[in-house]
Amino acid sequence: MIRLLLLFLLCSVSAYSQDLAELDRRNGFKDIHLGAVIDSMQGYKLQKEFKEHDEYPAKLYTIENPAYESVGEVKVHKVELKTYKDAIYEIRVLASKDPRLMKALESLYGKADYDMKNDTYFWKTDSIVLKFHSEGKNRLELLYISPGIHKSMKEDKNKKVDDIANDF
Repeated sequence: MIRLLLLFLLCSVSAYSQDLAELDRRNGFKDIHLGAVIDSMQGYKLQKEFKEHDEYPAKLYTIENPAYESVGEVKVHKVELKTYKDAIYEIRVLASKDPRLMKALESLYGKADYDMKNDTYFWKTDSIVLKFHSEGKNRLELLYISPGIHKSMKEDKNKKVDDIANDF
């Protein structure tokens, strides 16, 4: 009985990690990949330049491309990209509210974790975070985040502080 239970747990853990491996493999939404250079995208349009967390110079783009107008039968209202040094570090997808989206995501990536404080479902690996939550009454937001680029933002800031300190 114990062996059967251990075998079941081992299979469950390996199936869960395979699902997250798929998230790593896809690394974004459709053919928009985290870490890609914005110039490699078609239909991007600069919306604004801003400071992420009031510190890091970033740019916000929208994408207008027929390839991103739907996910299956679910309408996509907007796709936004944030870049740091022209590399995409965040992909925001606003889609019509449809329960099939969550079912599709769970069939690809496994059961999501739930953040009760932010009322958000999420999947997380070392190289990507995907958040999924309701955005108003009629829309859902999918937010793909690159922890690696966020880390490089912090490292660049620390390097600038070190450069200033070394200049004394």
